[in-house]
Amino acid sequence: MDTQQDVIAVLVTDHREVEQMFSKLEHMKGDISEEAKTLAEQVVIELVRHSVAEEEYLYPAVREHVPGGDKTADHEIAEHAEAEETMKRLEGLEPRDADFWPTTDLLIKQIRHHLQEEENDLFPRLREACPPEQLVELGNKVQRAKKLAPTRPHPSAPDTPPANKLLAPGAGLVDRIRDALTGRGRS
Repeated sequence: MDTQQDVIAVLVTDHREVEQMFSKLEHMKGDISEEAKTLAEQVVIELVRHSVAEEEYLYPAVREHVPGGDKTADHEIAEHAEAEETMKRLEGLEPRDADFWPTTDLLIKQIRHHLQEEENDLFPRLREACPPEQLVELGNKVQRAKKLAPTRPHPSAPDTPPANKLLAPGAGLVDRIRDALTGRGRS
């Protein structure tokens, strides 16, 4: 059952889903269709939801449990901020724009680097340092946070608690309403 997955399993599942979307985008490179735009929108939606949930729950746990966790969390949050700027640029582009595919490539490169760091370094360190029942509790919190999280990049929004936990649900509601009205991310 999904609600019993630990935080690492939840996040690795997200990583695999995003990687599948990246592969599809890479096979579409140069395509100027609405399908390419929709897939890029879906990637951004998933990445924003994932990042917000990590910033709300994963990185505070890293700070608390992992030796050197403050430095690690700060590094991961900085990578999120960099990718969020790229997502914001991508959001304003169409596949026919000269910058669309180079910006997509940059985002894929940034995210793959980030995912590799998390899976090869951060997650093993967290699993070693944090009690299993707390990892499951964090998994449940991350899943709930993703449902309420924004779906659009907000580079100027706070990325650490408590401000991010207070503002993200409201921004998420506004984003989901905008997405419903515009059809963003739907094929």
